[in-house]
Amino acid sequence: MNIKRILLGVVLLGIIGGGIFGYTFYGTFFTPNTSFDNEEAIVYIPTDATIDDLKEGLSTVLEDFDSFEAAAERKGYLSNIKAGKYKIGKGMNNNEIVNSLRSGSIPVKVSFNNQESINDLAGRIASQIEADSVSLVAAFDDQEFLKANGFDDANKISLYIPNSYEFFWNTSAASFRGKMLKEYNRFWTDTRKEKASAQGLKPNEVIALASIVHKETAKVDERPTVAGVYLNRLKKGMLLQADPTVIYAIKKETGNFDTVIKRVLYKDLEMDSPYNTYKYAGLPPGPIAMPDITAIDAVLNPKKHNYYYFVANVEKFGYHMFAENLTQHNRNKAQYIRWINAQKINR
Repeated sequence: MNIKRILLGVVLLGIIGGGIFGYTFYGTFFTPNTSFDNEEAIVYIPTDATIDDLKEGLSTVLEDFDSFEAAAERKGYLSNIKAGKYKIGKGMNNNEIVNSLRSGSIPVKVSFNNQESINDLAGRIASQIEADSVSLVAAFDDQEFLKANGFDDANKISLYIPNSYEFFWNTSAASFRGKMLKEYNRFWTDTRKEKASAQGLKPNEVIALASIVHKETAKVDERPTVAGVYLNRLKKGMLLQADPTVIYAIKKETGNFDTVIKRVLYKDLEMDSPYNTYKYAGLPPGPIAMPDITAIDAVLNPKKHNYYYFVANVEKFGYHMFAENLTQHNRNKAQYIRWINAQKINR
């Protein structure tokens, strides 16, 4: 009788223990464990993350981090934490959350355009991926990389074709640069290279000229006409005399790229800088900004005409008046000067 009671007790204890274990196991793995009301939450796990980093990133979206930690430990995730951007769905349990963090890293859309300097570009990219601006600038300035791929300090921003690209959030600075090189080579198709050659230009020279066209007009439909003017000047051996290059020279000399210059003065035209196209013939050493693809394609597909001059059109703001000779241009220019003086725009 005693043996039966003992065996019965053991069985009951086993059942109770099993029930407690099952309840605990179920609660740890399969009970919903999110604390947000939206349909999903985004979390970022940094490279080489520790358990503390994980806690910092997840505590605001989980109801109970301790139960998650227990589940993650049992599933072997804590010894192999993966960096990236992750999506956590509302009502997910710990088992689903661990699975998502283990294999569900989602890409981010990285966009950039119109940056005037490498530092500006680095800051823009650093706001979208894990790599910070310091590491990005170091990668962009890497002399060995630049030389090996046909770039230098003056034209290195040409490598970065403005667009939207997909990356994983934890992309390193070197990996970002590497993909941009692939995108650059993909952009410069045989067709585009042939068009550049037809204009007597190399790809990096196309981008340098496109940066001037981009700065001269924001009107996409006018860019092929403006590009045609500068190409006509280059072919005739004339100075480009592009005001945006003078403005860039001023910014470069002062180091202040946030300077707003609405009017170029005659004294500015005397500035001794290779970017001053009023003093130095040909193209500047590199781009004065990052041109849009529309400006690049405008240089590759310029409008054919006999214009050599242009000035802002005060009757159709944003556009320009074009002229074939200096006499026509001086009449147009006088109209513009009267207008800009009336607006009291002195700088």
